[in-house]
Amino acid sequence: MPLLVAEKAGACFGVERALAIVERTLAEAEGPVATLGPLIHNPEVVASLSARGVRVAEELPEARGTTVVVRSHGVAPQVLDEALERGLVVVDATCPYVKKAQEAAREHARANRRVVVVGEAGHPEVEGIVAHAPGARTVSSPEACSELEGGGPIGLVAQTTQSPERFAAVARALGERGHEVVVSDTICAATRQRQEAAVRLARTSDLMIVIGGRNSANTNRLAELCAEVCETRHVEGPAELDPSWFSRGMSIGVSAGASTPKDQIEAVCTAIRALLGEGGEDPCQSPS
Repeated sequence: MPLLVAEKAGACFGVERALAIVERTLAEAEGPVATLGPLIHNPEVVASLSARGVRVAEELPEARGTTVVVRSHGVAPQVLDEALERGLVVVDATCPYVKKAQEAAREHARANRRVVVVGEAGHPEVEGIVAHAPGARTVSSPEACSELEGGGPIGLVAQTTQSPERFAAVARALGERGHEVVVSDTICAATRQRQEAAVRLARTSDLMIVIGGRNSANTNRLAELCAEVCETRHVEGPAELDPSWFSRGMSIGVSAGASTPKDQIEAVCTAIRALLGEGGEDPCQSPS
């Protein structure tokens, strides 16, 4: 088959759980519903929720008078405390794996370890993890470890969507610099599975199409990994597909970030098949 979807691709447990929580909240809430920041990093999904009346509140004052849903990436504990002080009804859709990372950071801090988070500074998930361990630092690469001075043990945790290779490289770099490191591997299994499946498929493909929001850290990482193996294009939806990318006879692989629902994957696959002049009842076949 010229078009195959990676065995593991698309919305993960945490995203599906967050979407289900919003659906339930919409059905049960007595008044308007808002999410504290975009629920997930998928513009199409956020726009669809907005069309149904779920607005995005970037700050707590904007959520006044609503039932507020905490985004899947989590928030700082101080934000939850403030929301309750403001009298808001709070529904927590934080991914359980993100909560695990938050708790690991908190436990390291309680054990008097300097907390280092391997992740992207400024990402909402990372900001929430760091807030659970005052004084925590964020590094994005082994090279950044040179900025960490001083002694004492380090408690190392990961943004849940980091690659295992990068996390291990940072741990090695810290050890080589003489730091005592206590590692908490908080990378989500779904992230590993999607990365491994995407790379396997890329090795047998002429072109990889990676679907997901450009503001999605895990989708961007999928695209980076696939680009190391073959030509790769990152799209948010079928409208971004360029006919010049495709030709009959080429092997095309498709993967999708953990914030990408199945219907978006199907829409892109259907559009690719149309560009290739093909049909078929199942647009999203996986390798056997």
